[in-house]
Amino acid sequence: MTAMERGKRETPASLPAGPERIRVGERSYAGVRTRVLEVGPKRLVKGAPRLVLLHGYCDSADTWRPVLDQLAEAGICAIAVDLPGFGQAEGLRTGPMLPQLDRFVDAVLKEQTKHGKVVLAGNSLGGTMSLRAASAARHPIAGVISIAAPGFVDSWLVRAVGTYPLRLWASLPLPVPGFLVRTVAEYVVPRLLYADRGIAAAEHVRRFTSLFPDYRSATTRLEQARQLVEELAAAYENIDDVAVPLLVIACGKDRLVSAAAGRRLHSLVPHSRLLVREDWGHCPQLDDPIALADVMGYFTAGATRKRRNRRVKAEPMPIAAAG
Repeated sequence: MTAMERGKRETPASLPAGPERIRVGERSYAGVRTRVLEVGPKRLVKGAPRLVLLHGYCDSADTWRPVLDQLAEAGICAIAVDLPGFGQAEGLRTGPMLPQLDRFVDAVLKEQTKHGKVVLAGNSLGGTMSLRAASAARHPIAGVISIAAPGFVDSWLVRAVGTYPLRLWASLPLPVPGFLVRTVAEYVVPRLLYADRGIAAAEHVRRFTSLFPDYRSATTRLEQARQLVEELAAAYENIDDVAVPLLVIACGKDRLVSAAAGRRLHSLVPHSRLLVREDWGHCPQLDDPIALADVMGYFTAGATRKRRNRRVKAEPMPIAAAG
């Protein structure tokens, strides 16, 4: 049975969260206390390949729960962490955001690469951080999966956030009631993150909308988003240095980062492989966790197995791909 066939039988909203499989703990990386979700044997097997999952802006490690459950069933070791400033992690300090996130991700990789070969996978902002870690090559990453990384060819909405958000927000009546802010967030979030808002799981929508309880918090997040979009302009200056196997995933129904961004990244890293899924939105880990976990497992097996030479060999993906 293929991933696509199984995906038709179960929707993301109906998938079990698998709390008995996902272990939750706390650790410190680069001086930042954070939460870690982990699957796989409690007793680490030396040399066993593992996935490190990074979430996107205004998201948390919880976004990976449906995928973690699938990886656990497949016997694949994986962890997901709350990035600084999001989820239950300690906040970001003032100043540029990306260097702080770089230090955090480096610390995670320093720990994880001691146990075996690591494939780093990230969605949206997490995709950006994965690419930056691979281009810096400070730790022996076996491969990278970049899903809808912004900053290559973004939608009009992302460009608008980088230019006008505070001006538009400031034009609203003041103060904007908290219930109205939450109502707008509840309407917008499913439409931005999912390919089909009809399958949006209530717990995931609540997770995002909880970040916007009132006017002040929404203003802070918009200012942070504006800063991040500005930093993305110089985020990939060393993209040519990515030497490890790279899988670029582009999503046809992504309303934040167009599929053209994935194609652009694929062209900048010639040895990369490109998977275009026209039926996925900005967060395919929510749209189709079964198929995404299959893709991740397949890529991880290929990137971490022993080869007689170091040459990257392109292989067909388990579901329809382009590139």
